[in-house]
Amino acid sequence: MDIDQLRTFDRVVRDGSFTKASARLNVTQATVSMRVQALEAALGVQLFKRGRQIQLTDQGIGFLPYCRRMLGVLQEARETLRRAERGRLSVGSLSTMIMPLISEALLRFQRRNPIIDVVVREGRHNQIATMLHEQEVELAIMCWPNLDPILTSAEPLLIVREDAPLVAAPTLARKLGSSPSMTEILEKAPRYLHLGWWQIAPPTAMSFALNAPVQVELPTNPGKSLVEAGEGIGFFARSAVSSSLDTGHLVEIKPRDLEPLHRDIALVVRNMATLEETHMKEFASEVARECRTLGKILTDNLSG
Repeated sequence: MDIDQLRTFDRVVRDGSFTKASARLNVTQATVSMRVQALEAALGVQLFKRGRQIQLTDQGIGFLPYCRRMLGVLQEARETLRRAERGRLSVGSLSTMIMPLISEALLRFQRRNPIIDVVVREGRHNQIATMLHEQEVELAIMCWPNLDPILTSAEPLLIVREDAPLVAAPTLARKLGSSPSMTEILEKAPRYLHLGWWQIAPPTAMSFALNAPVQVELPTNPGKSLVEAGEGIGFFARSAVSSSLDTGHLVEIKPRDLEPLHRDIALVVRNMATLEETHMKEFASEVARECRTLGKILTDNLSG
């Protein structure tokens, strides 16, 4: 059994004719017949009922989906090899960092490298750590420092500190006043939204969660919608709410008895040898360019 035999069998089924199949495959009708006979001999069954019209036997009907599955796998393998020849890079990112750090960097990179395939996978911190550990991605944006025990080796290329303001809808912000205390905030806010920005939440955020009359844990986008509707407050990474703050849909609340909160994220690789690939270093540099606009740079191993 070989690929030409499988492809010929599939073509005869699609065209319903040995003659049409030979024309499609650009071979003689005798070659089509020989390939089908050889396939039948290898399988030990008859695949077609010969006559004025070609029909599949029961065995042929049963074999057809397996034939097409084998041809599909072959096509996928060939496409994988073609992608390897063109170049390919895989990136994992915290879901909230796709828009602020990946999108523009990817556009610039692909304008210069249109034939290189880029795969971007998103998730929470532990999912990104698993992707790196299992070598599903080569480059990643994750929380820092990494506390996930599954990932024992990760080299930070760049570490950036982003502030995480407490935000509320304008109507709620007016009720709270210009400089409320944490107690006043919790008394007037309908609920506290726990967004899980940190691997380990800082004491202030934990205090809010423990003392809030109602706490809700949910992802970023629905959380932001809830806050914009005046139904809660929450600490958000600034990149996630900057546009809403600019338009006035959200207002930053600055409690008088609260130190500003932040989170650190890093652009990392499993090991520095990854950057020996030119396109990988180029893409990492583009992402780092976006990181530098996000907040304070604590570590930069890409410059210079």
